Amino acid sequence: MNPQFLRIAVVLGLLSAIGPFAIDMYLPALPSIGADLQASTAAVQMSLLIFFLSMGFGQIVVGPISDMVGRKLPLYGGLALFMVGGVGSALAPSVEWLIAFRFLQGLGASAGMAVPRAIVRDLHTGTDAAKLMSLLMLVFSVSPILAPLTGSVIIENFGWRAVFWTVTGGAVLATILLATSLKETRPVEARAGSSFGTALSAYRFLMGDRNFLGLASIGGFGIASFFVYLSSSSFILIDHYGLSPSVYSVFFSINAVAFIGMSQLTGVLSERFGLRPVVRVAVVGYATTMVVLFAVMASGVDRLDVMAALLFVGYGFLGLVIPTTSVLAMEEHGAIAGTASALMGTLHFAIGAVAMGIAGVFFDGTPLPMVAGITLCAVISFTLAKVTLGRGREVVEAPAE
Repeated sequence: MNPQFLRIAVVLGLLSAIGPFAIDMYLPALPSIGADLQASTAAVQMSLLIFFLSMGFGQIVVGPISDMVGRKLPLYGGLALFMVGGVGSALAPSVEWLIAFRFLQGLGASAGMAVPRAIVRDLHTGTDAAKLMSLLMLVFSVSPILAPLTGSVIIENFGWRAVFWTVTGGAVLATILLATSLKETRPVEARAGSSFGTALSAYRFLMGDRNFLGLASIGGFGIASFFVYLSSSSFILIDHYGLSPSVYSVFFSINAVAFIGMSQLTGVLSERFGLRPVVRVAVVGYATTMVVLFAVMASGVDRLDVMAALLFVGYGFLGLVIPTTSVLAMEEHGAIAGTASALMGTLHFAIGAVAMGIAGVFFDGTPLPMVAGITLCAVISFTLAKVTLGRGREVVEAPAE
């Protein structure tokens, strides 16, 4: 493999993983945060939800800015804001202050979510883009494997506040890598016609592109199913099934292993069969597995091993869905890659936040509401794929800059 190709994937993956690390590392601490700050479960979950919302909607602004001023400057600004939010979260005296600083931290993380996808589109399209995106996902997916394990060790030895000092240090490292290992991919001449006015025109155009919206939403509901798992899994696995934070981290990481393993097949499968056929098959496997899981749990089978096995298979299929739909959605929008990436990311996180909120309303301490939420997201993703990929592609011309 081209060393430069791999280096870019590593740097972009680490930049993308900063935000998820700030989520996954503190998941094992959610119950103890509530006890320490004398806050309800709903209030503690709000610190997670507000991070998702700000990280999602912040992309709406940072994406067009990256089209106007280049890719690196918004990344520097986002990392700086992330560090401010991280320090504030570490020092938060109450759950209200924690929520406020998590909002700032999420805004900073939004740059790391939107801009790397735009950089991929700056550099490649088609199968090459799918390969780079899958490598990016490989590095990015280190977060749900290592972060909970690392977080549980840090929490047990130094307390939950140390988690935020750790992710702040990670942002410092990411800033150094950004400065030394990544070149600007948006040339000055490409930025000439970009402004907030053209960004608004681009957003209107993208909101009218059914193919873009369909593909973004397929991935969005796939990611939402994982968000539902994120928000409820620590309470279910620790409180309901009686796992320790460390063992919980292992169970949480298992799903990430499936996701990573399958995502690395994206380039090979896409090269042989095409991106759209890969999506079609993957969403069928994903939805079928989750429907089986719901049927089993609804029948009264409350077993951790059964749930873990079926989630492992389902999230393996999801590992094929996310990178392929991202590449397909961005394929025809190179001139407005930052804006397109921002809207796609915002849709992903908005759908995920709504799914998390609904799942939280029905949360009762048992696995069934969580499994029902995951299954519903999977079925919607499958339905959208049937509609979006089942018809002929309409050619829509992008607005001129």
